[in-house]
Amino acid sequence: MDEIKLIFLLFSLIIILFGFIALPALGKGIIYYVGLLLLILTAVFIIAMNWIDAKLFSTITSLFGITFQPAKDYTINKQQNAVLKEVNGIFYATGYITANLFAYTFQEEAAPEDDEDKMINAPDTWERMVMNLNFPFKFHVLASGLDVQNIRDDLEGKRSYQEFQMSRALQNNSNEVTITDIRRKMNTIQAKIDRISQGEKPIATVMYVETTAIGVSEKAAIDALEAQVDQLKLSFSSMDVETARVIGRELYSLFNFNFSLPTEFNELAVLFDRQG
Repeated sequence: MDEIKLIFLLFSLIIILFGFIALPALGKGIIYYVGLLLLILTAVFIIAMNWIDAKLFSTITSLFGITFQPAKDYTINKQQNAVLKEVNGIFYATGYITANLFAYTFQEEAAPEDDEDKMINAPDTWERMVMNLNFPFKFHVLASGLDVQNIRDDLEGKRSYQEFQMSRALQNNSNEVTITDIRRKMNTIQAKIDRISQGEKPIATVMYVETTAIGVSEKAAIDALEAQVDQLKLSFSSMDVETARVIGRELYSLFNFNFSLPTEFNELAVLFDRQG
């Protein structure tokens, strides 16, 4: 959860807290219990909207048939998973999937040998994947250098936690497997701190794939889009890439990126739940 959503959640719950404080003034009659029930339902609804807003929002829009217009002549469908446009009786449906192709934060992440082989064979795998697709798609990578001091502070905090875990494991005479695992985590964190000390700057990325399908009706375009998205997911799986369909507010954000990009990484990160 990003800072803006967390602040909104806290202020919303403070209002609910004031409601609970004021409840005793209603006495212990039926009004009191109705008020208590409403406050509990409101609190649950606020938490749900902040934690699962994408799924909940798309469910509500689908149930009531609500659509949105992100720009002139464009419409986001009620399922919140496609951007539609009609041109001379032809419908265009655009959809997005996230694609974490590179788990890239530092230049030299320690990787098993099989992962190194995958990277070596990646160009050939990519070529075969594209050749098996009979429609075009766009692969986007939004990258930004991170604040070195913030990353260093975060890593040092993680190192301190692992040192505490190690101390507790030694005091409790934990088994060798547990101690080895903690030591491995400490070494990984320390290696990242050392690379920052040597001048390397960490990089954050958000990656997604965009595809557009056409049809003689809105339903035909969306059905064609669903087929293309499924094909993309299947194709990217050959590269051992984790993909997920973009829906809700993230869909709106990615659509806007076709017109303008965020000016700083913090602005970009708060728009996404899955990546950052």
